[in-house]
Amino acid sequence: MPAWMGGRGGRPEGYCHRVMIDAVLYVVDNGIKWRALPVDFPAWDAVYRFFRRWRDQGLTMLLHDRLRRAVRVADGRDPEPSAAIIDSQSLRAAETVGGAQRGYDGGKKINGTKRHVVVDTLGLLLTVLVTAASVFDRDGAQPLLHRMRMLCPRVRHVWADGGYAGALIGWAAQHLRLRIEVVRRTDKTPGFVVLPRRWVVERSLGWLTRRRRLVRDYERLPHTHETMVRWAMIPLMTRRLTKPDRPRTPRNPTA
Repeated sequence: MPAWMGGRGGRPEGYCHRVMIDAVLYVVDNGIKWRALPVDFPAWDAVYRFFRRWRDQGLTMLLHDRLRRAVRVADGRDPEPSAAIIDSQSLRAAETVGGAQRGYDGGKKINGTKRHVVVDTLGLLLTVLVTAASVFDRDGAQPLLHRMRMLCPRVRHVWADGGYAGALIGWAAQHLRLRIEVVRRTDKTPGFVVLPRRWVVERSLGWLTRRRRLVRDYERLPHTHETMVRWAMIPLMTRRLTKPDRPRTPRNPTA
């Protein structure tokens, strides 16, 4: 809470937090530049300062994680997950992304960046890491899983695709006490096949690309992109919490 609201002095803020949050969500959803904010919102530089302050002080992550716990409780789950799914997504980078932060993904033939995500069994984001697109999935998974272990210490089981097989499994078991289970495709039929557990994280990546700001990487700093990912998940969780007759998922409440 700001100091002036607690009677500790200081200059009152010029805008309501609800209005500022709506302005940030407008940027994320529509993919516009900060300077292109409609006049219905506060001045663009004030909104950007709000976004930057919440990013640097960890308030965006705090809001996001509290909403995730609330959604899990409303779904009949434990607030903290015990299992997760990992995956990555390569993105083309705009000219605002510096050469030192981008790379070439030979498999996807994309010059840009890659966001590595870990989600729970509901598809809610646990943590995210943005690297150059040239970083292999198993290499980006090490700092990502370490970050997840610090934020969600109850997680013991992680599902992944074949790109995470190999030395990463032993490293995770030894250093993080995590069991990584690789879900491989066994059906030889060409085309899209829904795979157990992996479809959850693929759906989450689809949720992110519905926000135009996240279709490409426009951010100069990786942690700004990571903050944008959290902002993209916030309205999804608030909508879940406000649905009066949302059915609960009949699954293990500890997962």
